[in-house]
Amino acid sequence: MKLISWNVNGIRAALSKGFLDVIEEHQPDIIGLQEVKARPEQVNLEIPGYSQWWNPAQKAGYSGTAIFSRYEPNAVTYGIGHDAHDGEGRVITAEFDDYYLVNVYTPNAKRELLRLDYRMEWDREFLKYLKKLEEKKPVIFCGDLNVAHQEIDLANPRENRRNPGFTDEERGSFDALMDAGFVDTFRHFNKDPHHYTWWSYMAGARARNIGWRIDYFLTSPSLAPRLKNAFILPEVMGSDHCPVGIELE
Repeated sequence: MKLISWNVNGIRAALSKGFLDVIEEHQPDIIGLQEVKARPEQVNLEIPGYSQWWNPAQKAGYSGTAIFSRYEPNAVTYGIGHDAHDGEGRVITAEFDDYYLVNVYTPNAKRELLRLDYRMEWDREFLKYLKKLEEKKPVIFCGDLNVAHQEIDLANPRENRRNPGFTDEERGSFDALMDAGFVDTFRHFNKDPHHYTWWSYMAGARARNIGWRIDYFLTSPSLAPRLKNAFILPEVMGSDHCPVGIELE
C-alpha cells in the first residue's frame, strides 16, 4: 500500500502543471490533497481506477481537501464534528477495515500571528478527534500541518523563531501529538537534516533548498511495525509544496 499526501496549492493550477503525470508515475493507492481551492464540479478531473471525495471550504477558492482512492472506504466523514472548525473544508476521514485515514489541512497562524489563538484551539480539538477515532481502530493522518516540529525541520530556525509555523506554541502542539503516541513516519526512518516539503516562491528558495518540513504522515503506534518506508518527493513540481508518502505492508 502506497499512500501520498500533497498540498497542491490549487488543484486547477496543479492540473496545468503535471498533476496527472505525478499520479501516473508514482501510482499511489490513496492520495490526500490539501488546499484544493475548488469544488469538485469546478474541476474536470476523472482518474481511472480512483474514487473521489471532496470537502471544499464554504469560502470560494480557499482551503479544501480531497481524497482519491483505489479502494472503497467503509465510510467517509467530513470535518471533526465541531461547527466552529468545519466550515473551511480542512478534514476528510476515510474508514477502512483496519485503520482510519485522516487527511488534514491545518490552519496557518498567519502573519503577525493573527490567527495563532485559533490555531491553538484547532490543534487541541483535532487531537481530541484523533484520539476518539483511535478508541475504535488505529489512525493514519496526513497533510499540511503548517508547523516545522524541530530545528532540523527548517533551513533557518534561528531567523524564523516566532514566525508562523515555528512558534513555541505550534511546536508544542506537535509535541502533544508525539506525547499521545503518534509516530512521525519520516523521522521513523530518517534523522538527517535538509529534507523539506515547502519552499517560498521568493529568492530562489527551492533551488537553494531553503525550505521547511511541514507536510507529514503520522500513525498510531500499533501501525509502526507495518511501515516499510516514508518518503519525500522534492523533485515533484506543480506546487510550493512537494508530495510526501508512506508504504505499508
